[in-house]
Amino acid sequence: MSVDSGSAGMAARLGIKPGMVVQELGWDEDADEDLRDSIVDTSGSEMVDEDTDEVADVVLLWWREDDGDLVDALVDAIASLADDGVVWLLVPKSGRPGHVEPGDVTEAAPTAGLAQTSSISAAKDWSGIRLVTPKTARTRR
Repeated sequence: MSVDSGSAGMAARLGIKPGMVVQELGWDEDADEDLRDSIVDTSGSEMVDEDTDEVADVVLLWWREDDGDLVDALVDAIASLADDGVVWLLVPKSGRPGHVEPGDVTEAAPTAGLAQTSSISAAKDWSGIRLVTPKTARTRR
């Protein structure tokens, strides 16, 4: 399977659809530009950053082993997330610089109020871990 099998396919694996608001956190020079371009092309607009007032349908969180406290980052990630939104935690694949051990995510997600639902190969060097707010933990605002 080729990574270049169509940029729309990359965003589709993350559930990105036209009109969605996608917030990007943790970008650095090692982020996968093909995946980023695919998301922008599919959603139809630029991704928003941490300073946005918009409610995000999807939060894309690039995370590396030395980036700090994952629980804090996940709590920040859900601050502007829609009630039915999804956080995609993007971590370097095993053997790549900055790789995050799966156990770190397993521990951090519930502490931040999130549940892990699936993992995918999001890009050449990045794994995607899908995190959602459990329905029982949601409150009306």
